[in-house]
Amino acid sequence: MARIETTIMIDVPVEKVFEFTHPKNLPEIWPSLVEVKNVKDLASGGYSWDWVYKMAGMRFEGTSTHTEFVANERTVSESTGGIESTITWLFQPEGNRTKMTSVTDYKVPATLLGKLAENFIIRFNENESQTVLANLKARLEG
Repeated sequence: MARIETTIMIDVPVEKVFEFTHPKNLPEIWPSLVEVKNVKDLASGGYSWDWVYKMAGMRFEGTSTHTEFVANERTVSESTGGIESTITWLFQPEGNRTKMTSVTDYKVPATLLGKLAENFIIRFNENESQTVLANLKARLEG
């Protein structure tokens, strides 16, 4: 399992940051996330959704489900299918700003290991994680 942890400060209140992280908005800020569809509300307040993701020129499809959902504080989503992962997003209010942390634990798909070295994939995903949060910040502060 690989782990990526990224943190960014966003000059927007926590409620707006949390609201924007609805699954339907993710392709807007996540470069390799091609599509989100079949978003369903869960009794917990969270969501489940299907996704299409491209990594190293390969297409992966799967489903994500919020296993934890605490409004304005934390979401944890488990992904199955093409890429197995757990993504935790932490939202910490600091006045009218939000400190957002993304922690991703994932398994590099075996189909990629034959094509590219695992270290390259991990570096790619670290950059992708930073880009997602930078895009979120730009979108909300812009």
